[in-house]
Amino acid sequence: MRKIEVLLNEYGESHQDRRNKVIHWICVPVIVWTVVALLWSIPFPIEIGSGIVPVNWAVIALLLAQIYYFRLSRRLGLGLLLYNLVMLWLTAAVDQASPWPLWLVAVAVFVLAWIGQFIGHVFEGKRPSFFKDVQFLLIGPAWLMSFIYDKAGYKY
Repeated sequence: MRKIEVLLNEYGESHQDRRNKVIHWICVPVIVWTVVALLWSIPFPIEIGSGIVPVNWAVIALLLAQIYYFRLSRRLGLGLLLYNLVMLWLTAAVDQASPWPLWLVAVAVFVLAWIGQFIGHVFEGKRPSFFKDVQFLLIGPAWLMSFIYDKAGYKY
């Protein structure tokens, strides 16, 4: 069995309850966005160009995450690349449109999303996977993407 399959199966063991799954479908993408937004908010020491995607801490973190995802599964990595580009676009849009500082919006939403996650695990009756291995913080989005691939009939 490939490493990605082992990780997805292990993550899935503590995500069997229907209510927990629904909460994760909402909260995992929201948490990813909040982390991207928080990293986006940290001043970057130098300004590099004004292209489509700026160079900042969020972009660097997602680039590192992408390397991890592609090492686990090239096909799943492609879906997560699209997902991460959407996260960057959403962050830039909220940063431009919000009357409040991006970091403040992200912190408020982050706290609410994690409350939701922990409620889901109360329903589940099991601790979140990342308590066992912090790597599972990156597996959550891959786990959701694997369901999308399964539904579309794509192998990951």
